[in-house]
Amino acid sequence: MTLLEAIKERHSVRRYIDRPIEAEKVSVLQDAIAKINSAAGLNVQLVLEEPRAFASGVWKYGQFSGVRNYLVMAGPKGREAEEAVGYHGEALVLLAQTLGLNTCWVGLTYTKIPGTFTLRRGDIVHCVISLGYGLTPGVPHPLKPIEQFYETSAAPPEWFLRGVEAALLAPTAINQQKFRFTLVGPRTVRAQALFSMVGYTVIDLGIAKYHFELGAGRENFDWD
Repeated sequence: MTLLEAIKERHSVRRYIDRPIEAEKVSVLQDAIAKINSAAGLNVQLVLEEPRAFASGVWKYGQFSGVRNYLVMAGPKGREAEEAVGYHGEALVLLAQTLGLNTCWVGLTYTKIPGTFTLRRGDIVHCVISLGYGLTPGVPHPLKPIEQFYETSAAPPEWFLRGVEAALLAPTAINQQKFRFTLVGPRTVRAQALFSMVGYTVIDLGIAKYHFELGAGRENFDWD
């Protein structure tokens, strides 16, 4: 499965079966995490066979069950780190999809279990990503009109539209999709996070930008 295929196949999954993640898949994920942490200055960690983080509580948005594995998306505070968490976290989500695993971004509905991960001075946990074999592959959300998510002064090129279409398939907090892409030059794109009372829009922007790059082709444009 390619990453573009993974974009279409990936759906948020909140219910998992009791099946351990194979060692070879763990190794692939750990290698990717190490590269991300080194390149982006994040402190992403993979927690395996730990069932307590999602074991109690009645969540207002989404009911989780069977979660035993998750990615802790930790790093410095601030907007730059938040966008990096979204961008690189989604790279891990799509990598997991190509490995036959299911995922779900989780902002609030989990418990931080002492001793399961470590933080550096100044780090915070921005969110976590559940990981494992889903009871089902999840279901797609209805797509909103693509015209709501971009601005151009002329007819947009095909690569730009492919990028926006890929971004529309990106997971965002409660499916709010508070982002916009603007073509400000022949090959220059500006990405913006829009206001939301829910929050998480900068993380969502990082996720959407990763999708946009895959859809548009990074060789076709530069970020503003």
